[in-house]
Amino acid sequence: MITTMTDPHPSPHVELSRSLILVMVTIGTFLNPFTGSSINLALPIIGEEFGVNAVTLSWVPTAYLLSTAIFLLPAGMLGDIAGRGRVFGWGTLLYTVASAITIVAPSAPALLAFRFLQGIGSAMLFGNAVAIIAELYPPGERGRAFGINVTSVYAGLMLGPFIGGLLTQFFGWRSIFFVTVMLGGTVLLNVSRFPPVLNEPRRDVFDWQGASLSALVLILFSAGISRVPEPASVALIGASAIAMVIFLAVEERRPHPLFPIVLLRENRVFSRSNLAAFINYSATFAVTFLMSLYLQVVRGMSPAAAGSILLIQPFFQMICSPVAGRLSDRTDPSLLATSGMVLTSSGLLALSFVGEMTSTGFIILILAGIGTGLGLFSAPNMTVIMGSVERYHYTLASSMVATMRNSGMMVSMAVVMVAFSLLIGDSPLTPGNSGAFLASMQLVFLVFFMITLIGAFISRDRQTTSARVKRS
Repeated sequence: MITTMTDPHPSPHVELSRSLILVMVTIGTFLNPFTGSSINLALPIIGEEFGVNAVTLSWVPTAYLLSTAIFLLPAGMLGDIAGRGRVFGWGTLLYTVASAITIVAPSAPALLAFRFLQGIGSAMLFGNAVAIIAELYPPGERGRAFGINVTSVYAGLMLGPFIGGLLTQFFGWRSIFFVTVMLGGTVLLNVSRFPPVLNEPRRDVFDWQGASLSALVLILFSAGISRVPEPASVALIGASAIAMVIFLAVEERRPHPLFPIVLLRENRVFSRSNLAAFINYSATFAVTFLMSLYLQVVRGMSPAAAGSILLIQPFFQMICSPVAGRLSDRTDPSLLATSGMVLTSSGLLALSFVGEMTSTGFIILILAGIGTGLGLFSAPNMTVIMGSVERYHYTLASSMVATMRNSGMMVSMAVVMVAFSLLIGDSPLTPGNSGAFLASMQLVFLVFFMITLIGAFISRDRQTTSARVKRS
């Protein structure tokens, strides 16, 4: 038997089983940020090997994010039909296999295709991970468990640049995926030990229409962004907006929709917390991507040296996240999340002034501040979201949070792609055009700063709304 929120006094055997599952889910969660952050350090070398420009290079992380965003909500719904633990295991298998074939990618198109496959596996992992944790841990312990899980994300972000830089410099960028294969294999060896309670079906109808329309929205949007400033980009983005209107209209009429429109409309704490998560990732995901290019292209650092500096942000995220998770069990998590976003906003404003002669110490200080802000935001915000819904909505809420995260990451990279298209164009990313890169980087960070100001206001308003709900 596995402890759920209805078991107030679990036995030591139950605690061990529950802890083992948390470890496996946490390792699975670690895979995504580790691979994503480590590959960023290899991008300049990948660009040289395949001879691609800056815009095409930005598709290496974006292809992964696109497929993850497309399949997240369907993966969560599939978890309700086939079992959360089972779909988590399938996702781990697909992610591991896709990582293995990425090692032998012969060209840039093949690399992008394999990254797309990785994203599908990631969606199956992330679409069910938080729901598994929420199922096993009661409200009084859930913040700590979420803090541990979020810490694994930041550990991946922290170790990714450092290990990725070392591997790229001494063994080539393909060696990064050997690590992913080994970690995925570890989870695969244990996922069969998940208890039957995590594989109980909770619905029997899959929303194929909603899944198809949501995929169309994202594909049209990504295609439009990638073609800026061509006239066709406007048509594609407009078609994406039309598809979104149709998607929302269809989902509104379905009894068991893929996208929880009714829940978002009627549960303001849930909707505003998800919006805050979306804004947070929209404004922060591209920080590592841009800074890895800045340190190598503008400052001339080696991949290993750049990776060492990029350790700072996720290190502070990893340190602050479990503390914030524990505090969210004892105090108002909305206040913690809002404070974190304000701190992050200040760091992004500072990055918009970084230039060729900015001291390394100042950059480290900024990254430490952003990492602290992100650590204060993520676990408390997750606690608010999962605490705002009933138990039968855990998988839906988990998938929704993951969708907001990955959609935000897509928007973050979309802002970068637009800036690169307008200011760098088809030119390769070399020290010779570092001025254009710096101008685009500063513009992007200024946009991110303004986005987080909006997010902080929404997060603060969510806190007020939550207080009113508790009093009523």
